[in-house]
Amino acid sequence: MTPDVQDIFGYALHVAQTGGKHSQAKPLKGFGGAGVLEVVEDYIGNTYREVYTVKFGTAIYVLHVFQKKSSTEIATPKPDMDKIRERLKIAEDHARGR
Repeated sequence: MTPDVQDIFGYALHVAQTGGKHSQAKPLKGFGGAGVLEVVEDYIGNTYREVYTVKFGTAIYVLHVFQKKSSTEIATPKPDMDKIRERLKIAEDHARGR
């Protein structure tokens, strides 16, 4: 991942940590609301995605950061969605002290 994309994703997390929402952050479909957010950045023909959650008090959990491989599909690939769901469950358990 390029430093430019890292800067955008890092700034999005900073905004979330200070209680705001980055202008490119949007709810990730399939998670019922605005608790799981996605930032998408296109850079020199590649698409990168950062997924994080803000639904556990003041904690921000980064669930997945990846380069989207398919240029024809808009939806997030199933293996990536499965990984996000798995990591969200781990974050929920961590936030509850389990």
